[in-house]
Amino acid sequence: MSILDIDTTKEVIEKVISLQEFPNVSLLFGSYNKHIKLMKDAFNVKIVARENLRVYGDRIAVERVFMVVDCIKNRILQHNKISESEIEEMIHSFIEVHDQTKSKNKEDIFPVAPRTPGQRRYMEAIRKHEIVFAIGPAGTGKTFLAVAMALDYLRQGDVKKIVLVRPAVEAGEKLGFLPGDYQEKIDPYLRPLYDSLYNLMEYNRLQRYIEKGIVEIAPLAYMRGRTLESAFIILDEAQNTTESQMKMFLTRLGVESRIVVTGDITQVDLAHDERSGLIHAQKVLEGVDGLCFFYLGKEDIVRHRLVQKIVAAYEKDSSLSHRGVD
Repeated sequence: MSILDIDTTKEVIEKVISLQEFPNVSLLFGSYNKHIKLMKDAFNVKIVARENLRVYGDRIAVERVFMVVDCIKNRILQHNKISESEIEEMIHSFIEVHDQTKSKNKEDIFPVAPRTPGQRRYMEAIRKHEIVFAIGPAGTGKTFLAVAMALDYLRQGDVKKIVLVRPAVEAGEKLGFLPGDYQEKIDPYLRPLYDSLYNLMEYNRLQRYIEKGIVEIAPLAYMRGRTLESAFIILDEAQNTTESQMKMFLTRLGVESRIVVTGDITQVDLAHDERSGLIHAQKVLEGVDGLCFFYLGKEDIVRHRLVQKIVAAYEKDSSLSHRGVD
């Protein structure tokens, strides 16, 4: 992919999407170029389809087309096949986001669409439930999509602030021996939350939100004694909370607030004598009205294609170990 021409006054660009490594070009094009025509009409862009895809139009629309093609490619690489209905569902999911973008005033917040059916159901679960536990392996978009949803709720005026929380687990290092003051010591633990925000929001706007307290990023310990009202609260890496920390966090929920708890129960970094609050919550909170446990799987991994294979290999090794196989 390369940007060939940019008109900075009209935000019009041209991009070339290479198809040399695309696993099945005929699936992408569809019969009689059906899928190409659908994307052209949906995003109001010009697409020339030969050895490569040359896409010309509004910057955001062109980016949407590129994301659709990338999603189709990832699905084929993961499953070696894709149905026509799945391709059309992907296209329509990005059409919805594009229409939402056009209908709003211009903002420095970047819309996001789910890239797998599981991710779509996850986002629907967040809309339907006041508390959602999202459990799944690395790379499934648990935190990223939760942050995207939080920004959307903030933009719509459904909440007044976003609170992003992480436990500062000392993964092999004692905080007291690390250089700097307390904030400098905990910043590395909070960095992934900043990364998600920077990927979804223009830098200057985010800095203003942080300064005004509209967006707060803090270690879990800072939540004790607080009641968070009209807030979208995300607890990341929840597998590394203790049982008492999880109870403390969940009871911070105030009026007109929502909570999303994300974690991977296969990557617990707690001491051996401590039990994971996320695993404990699965047992004691299952079936509570207004609360949802949502599970993402390796089929929802959208990082590098090798990540899915790595997760599958570790799952296989874990299952063998449980049967006493070394």
